[in-house]
Amino acid sequence: MAANTVVSSKLQQFINHPAGPKTVHFWAPVMKWGLVIAGLSDLKRPPESLSVSQNVALTATGLIWSRYSTQIIPVNYTLLSVNLFVAGTGLTQMYRIWNYRRSLKSSPVASNEPVVTNTTSTSS
Repeated sequence: MAANTVVSSKLQQFINHPAGPKTVHFWAPVMKWGLVIAGLSDLKRPPESLSVSQNVALTATGLIWSRYSTQIIPVNYTLLSVNLFVAGTGLTQMYRIWNYRRSLKSSPVASNEPVVTNTTSTSS
């Protein structure tokens, strides 16, 4: 019986917590995990089809709201974790875009330089 009382008490504490499931402080981070899932699914997309402005916005949003989640009372660690992941996925995608564009600049075809082929002819 004591174990049921402890579990019931812990469940009651969770449900009635200021950042518990009765509040937006719980459901907003839960729904925001959709942005993380979308960002992770974009890892399958080729980097040339990724949007810089979208990923800058994701990164900025994640960083700003991460800071906010540590300043509110009660501190919302669920919001902090999801926003760190949002910022991380945005940064990962921006790195992929940067790396792709850097590789284009270093390749001769992308920079419109003529491709030199073997011009020596063999005389028979």
